Amino acid sequence: MKNHVTVGVDGSPESRAAARWAAQEAALRHVPLRLVHAVDWPLDPVFPGLGRQDVDRWADQALTEAAEELHQRHPRLEITTRCPAARPAAALAAEAADAGLLVLGSRGLGGLAGFLVGSVAMSALVATDTPVVMVRIADAPDGPRTASGSGSGSGSEVVVGVDIHESCDRVLAFAFEEAARRDCALRAVHGWKMPLAYTYVPFFDPDDERDIGRSITHMVDDMLLTWRHKFPDVDVSHSVFMGSAGGQLVRASQDAGLVVIGRHLRSSPLGTHLGSVAHAVLHHAAAPVAVVAHE
Repeated sequence: MKNHVTVGVDGSPESRAAARWAAQEAALRHVPLRLVHAVDWPLDPVFPGLGRQDVDRWADQALTEAAEELHQRHPRLEITTRCPAARPAAALAAEAADAGLLVLGSRGLGGLAGFLVGSVAMSALVATDTPVVMVRIADAPDGPRTASGSGSGSGSEVVVGVDIHESCDRVLAFAFEEAARRDCALRAVHGWKMPLAYTYVPFFDPDDERDIGRSITHMVDDMLLTWRHKFPDVDVSHSVFMGSAGGQLVRASQDAGLVVIGRHLRSSPLGTHLGSVAHAVLHHAAAPVAVVAHE
């Protein structure tokens, strides 16, 4: 049963922030927390002269220190540790297979909002179909406040990106469940573009744009209707506009506690990748970002 939260820990400030956020999430879910530190061996020639015992000792210390800190914050939380010998991205993806959530740390982009997503985090993210949350130091409980002033990963709402042309059930289920756990509002965001045929129309009628906008808004309403019934206590609103969904989600993240986006499980001939909206949100959002895989 996928009932625990897994977080990658490597002793860095970024991973400690992710661990604090993951512990708070596990406490909200009333599930255990698993701390994972992957040891990639052999390390030579990157760390010449560093023996296996030294590496194992350092890994154990990173896990022990993280567990001790989290036990102080959450005395009743069940915390376990794992130290697999494998490539970090592969190990994190494997550990996430039986988890309900994988949490990874990321460096913030200096004084700006957004994430600096490393290759390990990105590889782990696209290698698992478990929801993955990216967390910056500023997002962690008791973390420093961001330039926008939101800070500490707390916000008044959960923001979710929806696509009327795709099946968003897994994405919406995750977003509504998170809003219900946090007892906060949920805002659905959808961006649309005029049909390509209108590019060739010499005289554009503004009424057409309004009619299309109203039609798409009704479609978003219909998409949310089932979930409103399943979660009647969640205050739901939506933002439907003509323009970039990524840009609107980034703006909405300024006042959000969590941003939820989807990614396709299917791979391209060049390998699994994230779409342009996911890239924009991951690199510019001012709140933790949950990436939920879907068909």
